[in-house]
Parts: sequence; C-alpha cells; structure tokens
Amino acid sequence: MTVAFALIPEAIAFSIVAGVNPMVGLYTSFIIAVMISFFGGRPAMISAATGAMALLMVGLVKAHGVEFLFAATVLTGIIQVIVGYLKLGRFISFVPHSVMTGFVNALAILIFMSQLTHFVGQGWIMYSLVALTLLIIYILPRFTRAVPSALVAIIVVSAITISLKIGVPTVGDMGNIISAFPVFHLPDFIPTLDNLMIILPYSISLALVGLLESLLTATIVDDMTDTSSDKNREVKGQGLANVVTGFFGGMAGCAMIGQSVINVKSGGRTRLSTFVAGTFLLFLIIVLSSVVKEIPMAALVGVMIMVSIGTFDWSSLVQLKKIPFGDALVMIVTVSIVVITHDLSYGVMAGVLLSALIFAARISNLRVSSRLEKDGKKIYSVSGQLFFGTTSHFAEKFEFFDDPDHIVIDFNHSHVWDHSAVNAIAKAVAKYRQLDKHVEVVGLNEESKRIIDKIGIESPGGH
Repeated sequence: MTVAFALIPEAIAFSIVAGVNPMVGLYTSFIIAVMISFFGGRPAMISAATGAMALLMVGLVKAHGVEFLFAATVLTGIIQVIVGYLKLGRFISFVPHSVMTGFVNALAILIFMSQLTHFVGQGWIMYSLVALTLLIIYILPRFTRAVPSALVAIIVVSAITISLKIGVPTVGDMGNIISAFPVFHLPDFIPTLDNLMIILPYSISLALVGLLESLLTATIVDDMTDTSSDKNREVKGQGLANVVTGFFGGMAGCAMIGQSVINVKSGGRTRLSTFVAGTFLLFLIIVLSSVVKEIPMAALVGVMIMVSIGTFDWSSLVQLKKIPFGDALVMIVTVSIVVITHDLSYGVMAGVLLSALIFAARISNLRVSSRLEKDGKKIYSVSGQLFFGTTSHFAEKFEFFDDPDHIVIDFNHSHVWDHSAVNAIAKAVAKYRQLDKHVEVVGLNEESKRIIDKIGIESPGGH
C-alpha cells in the first residue's frame, strides 16, 4: 500500500517527461506491477513506469504521437520475451560489483535530486512537513513494526494538511487523475516496414535499458533479502508485462529500485506484495481519486528522501580507500556519468567497459624469466596469462640465436587460453628447431594441454 502511494507522483511525473497524459503512466504502473507479480522471476520487486524509460520515449512521442508509443511498447515486450527465451539474463553476472555499487549510489542521488524540484518556491511549511514525515518514518519502528512507518507518515501528514487546510502542493496539482479502468486498445498503427523501422530503434533501446535496470534491481533485492531469483524468468516476465501494457494504453516500464526498496524495507517478501501494490494503485485511482488528489507532495517527498538515504551504500565511501584503485575508479565513473546524463544505462555501460579494460590490463601482466642450469640447459619460466594480448611480449623474451642447444619453456605458473597463445608457442618452438636446438615445453596444466593437443605446436600454423 505504501508503494502504491509512492508510485502515483512518480508515474505522473514520468508521464509528463514522456509527453503523454498522466493516466498513461498510472495505467502502466498498475498493469506492469500486477503482471510481474505473476510472471516475474524476483518476488517482492516492483516494476512500473520509470524515468529511465520515459526519457527514451520523448523523441518518438514528439515526432509520431502516443499511438506509435503504444506500438513501440508492444514491440519492446516482444524483444524482451525473445531475449528471455534465449536465456541471456545470466549475462547480468558480467556486471562487476563496483559497477553495481556505482549504479545503486547514482540511483540514490538521482532519486534525491528529483525531489528537490518540489521545494522550489515553497516556504518553511513544506520543509516542516517533510521533516515530520522523516521523523515518523525513522522513529515509529522503535515502538512498532506492525504497519509500515512510511504509510503511517503519509496518512498522518495528509490528515494534518487536510484538516488544517494548509495550502501546500498536492498530488492533484501534478496532473488530472480520472476514475476510469484501463481498456483494451489496439494501437492506431499500421505495421508497414517504414513504420516498423521508425519504432524499432526505440523498442530496442527500451528493451535493453529496461532489462538492464530490472536485472540490476533484481540482484540488489537478492542481496537485501538473502534470496535468489530467476533472471531469465524475470526477463520474460518484463516482456510479457510490456506487451500487455501496450494494448491497454500504457508505456514501456521496468523495475524500480526506489519502490522495490520501499517494499522490502516495509516487510514485502513475496509476489503478493507486488500484486497488492498494483491492485491498490488501481483502487486509489478508481475509488479514492478525490482523496489521493489531496495527499500533500511533502509526505511523498519525505518517503522518497528516505528511499534515497536507504538506497545509498554508505559503506562504499569507507571502502574507496581500501579497494583497488581500478575498482574505485569504476565506481566513481559510473556514478558521475549517471548523475550527469540522468541515464542509468550510459553509466553502467561505461562502468562495464572500463572494468573490462582494467581487467585486460591486469591479466596482460605476463612475466618471462630465464636461468642457465649447470648442465648448460636454459630454462624460461612463464608467469601470467598467455592469450592474444600477451603473445607479443612472450615472443620478445626469447634469445633464439644466443641460447644454448637445450631449451626448456616452463608453464607451471601460466595458463594458455587461445589459438593466438598456441601459435606463439608454436613459433618459438619452430624457431629453435630451425636452429637445430632441442626445445621442451613443460608444466602445462590440463586445460592448457587440451587446447595445445587440439591445435598442435608442430609448426607455427599448428599443422
């Protein structure tokens, strides 16, 4: 129920960002939350209309109208379902922990920054009501946890402003809420090749950003609840939810970390919590719209500030000095790009790319040392990873013409990864044999032996 209250201003705000009627965002949040409660792979996670998705829709709505947006939403869902059946959800494991932490912290900052606009032009009353909301949220749990403190805060602050007729901005000021059910609607869209090519780039972007945000949020909820989730089922569930949403006058959505955190911190652990959030949102729209319009924004701003404080990983600030410099840099870059662009996908992609480059630099540290034995034999000891990125360094270390007649290349502290590595070893062996010198390759682990036996090192080409 707390989540449903928190969804309303967000859904309306994101509708305004996308350039559509506020009811589009509200219907989206109801439909996706209910669909995900049945078909999603992460119990207790909340999915609805989101800011990251809304930003991607602006150009399409401006140029072609809302009907093209509905069609793009359906296509987004179809793409996500296909990705789910291809079982690509597991690739979320390729996102490093430093990027995850940066994603979470950046999102917390964005949530906090988005609340600041509500203070513009307001006086001490707004500040006092937000402070009261936060006091209730943090103090009530010390006495009882029978009801979510955020829900109590919304009710108490609303009761005060309504009974005392305090003139502060309300939910009704953000957009008109109509008491009507969403109805099935075929988008006014002719699926010609030209029209499909118009919506396809938007749908691909929406599908990828939606899945990225949903899978990262699922991982965060996994950590918060010490449980696991089915990532591929979540991907398919997100797709199915978006397909249905597109046919009921909604826009593409995905998981929301802020509302998911509210749900988990309020005690939500099962699919029922997500289902109740969606159905109660519809109840608020249909039955209590007149009451909902009177809820002061101060109460909801207080709840979202609580979310931003709870979402931010404060321990990461202490760990910045302890973790490797590369990981700290990745975290800072991820946060900075997300905050500057207001686009989570840019920050995450930059973080993953930077992590890959740093990882490549780390494993490219190949060392080759040599020593001359008493019997005249020379041993080359290889340490590190031998792959396409280190083969040049490997080849430079051999003194083919000056070496004695017996050479040993020791791989006890190395691993051979790919065809380039095998080819580099083959070239070194071939060079020594051309000079009529005996060469042995020793110390290979089982995996390295397997790839060398498969390709062969009799000659540089592996033939």
